[in-house]
Amino acid sequence: MAISPRSQQSNTSFNAKAFLGYAGLGKVLKKYTTNEVIFTQGDVAGAVFYIQKGKVKVTVLSEQGKEAVVGILTQGQFFGEGCLDGTKLRTSTTHAMGECLLTSITKVTMNTMLAAEPTFSAFFMAYLLSRNSRIEEDLIDQLFNSSERRLARLLLLLADFGKEGLAQPVPVILSQETLAKMIGTTRSRVSFFMNKFRKNGFISYNGKIQVHRSLLDAVLRDKPQIKEDE
Repeated sequence: MAISPRSQQSNTSFNAKAFLGYAGLGKVLKKYTTNEVIFTQGDVAGAVFYIQKGKVKVTVLSEQGKEAVVGILTQGQFFGEGCLDGTKLRTSTTHAMGECLLTSITKVTMNTMLAAEPTFSAFFMAYLLSRNSRIEEDLIDQLFNSSERRLARLLLLLADFGKEGLAQPVPVILSQETLAKMIGTTRSRVSFFMNKFRKNGFISYNGKIQVHRSLLDAVLRDKPQIKEDE
């Protein structure tokens, strides 16, 4: 007999992965393969997604046909929640980066869960507030920091540095072209900075980018190896 999500929740903290880890009315679990489209810009928006496992790339296409990478989402994050405030169509395209396991929750079910489950509602609200703070930080980063510092910050965010228990090098699987799009610079500049970071021991390459804690230390302590200005 399956254990209900409610019975798996801790008394001291809300376990979103367990709560959203079971299929049911208006709630579907689905696996996605590398580069598989989850939804496309212009699609009807009718569901919220929660990342159980993996990473999701978010892109936007302009009217002129220019594509921009606007976000990389990781395990434990929601996306597509714009439908809850009346957004009719998707404003971005999302792709799975590697194998992903997602929970899809219809708009009706999501609203019902938020009304009926105060703990989940509080958790979701805290997530939205945290994400808004992150958006503000990203804007400040784009306005005031050099592209080198923006790249350093992006690598740290993608590697989830700042979370407890992360002391070993963390892999990041993204092309230099994608990194350039995300920080608003050229691929050649990213290549220059990456070589500089590797020379200083902040990162290493072994089929994927390995981000070392020394990069975080350099950013936090404003070491001269990470320039403030272009």
